[in-house]
Amino acid sequence: MNLKNLTNGLFKENPIFVQLLGMCPTLAVTTSAENGIGMGLATTAVLVSSNLVISLLRKLIPAKVRIPAYIVIIASFVTIVGMVMEAFLPALYGALGLFIPLIVVNCIILARAESFASKNNIADSVLDGVGMGLGFTLALTVLGAVRELFGNGTIFNLSIFGAGYKPALIMILPPGAFLALGILLALYNVYQIKSAK
Repeated sequence: MNLKNLTNGLFKENPIFVQLLGMCPTLAVTTSAENGIGMGLATTAVLVSSNLVISLLRKLIPAKVRIPAYIVIIASFVTIVGMVMEAFLPALYGALGLFIPLIVVNCIILARAESFASKNNIADSVLDGVGMGLGFTLALTVLGAVRELFGNGTIFNLSIFGAGYKPALIMILPPGAFLALGILLALYNVYQIKSAK
């Protein structure tokens, strides 16, 4: 078991800030920090579960049908996560809407299944799933918090700037997602360059 598999997804190989994977939910659901953390944790649950099962079955799945088999495994876990969210977190499920079923085709999950879980043992695959999932959750939450802060003056629905704040509504609209993500990517790259020196 290699703990590096856990930390890689958080910073060095972050799915959003480094690999630029999963852009559809990243841009669409991050209108608030709550939506970001909800989508990130749902994706993490699917990622960890599918990595575990794919690693467990990696020697039994024929090479010719591995991608369809991975999709069936991933779709099963997405269905479970969707049903649990709908039962216990209906407001969040309603806010995320169509993007919960679309976790099935999230390239982060398929990429980790193909490039990592299918080639490594169960413990390392689970650690990789946790690391990548938490990195994805961190990025979505930060992006959602930035958009919510400037678009509504709140973070997690707590007022930060007070009643007199005039929100920059563009931040909670689709163009705001691109602006906020671009700024965060630039800041992340500056930090990476400075820390490499």
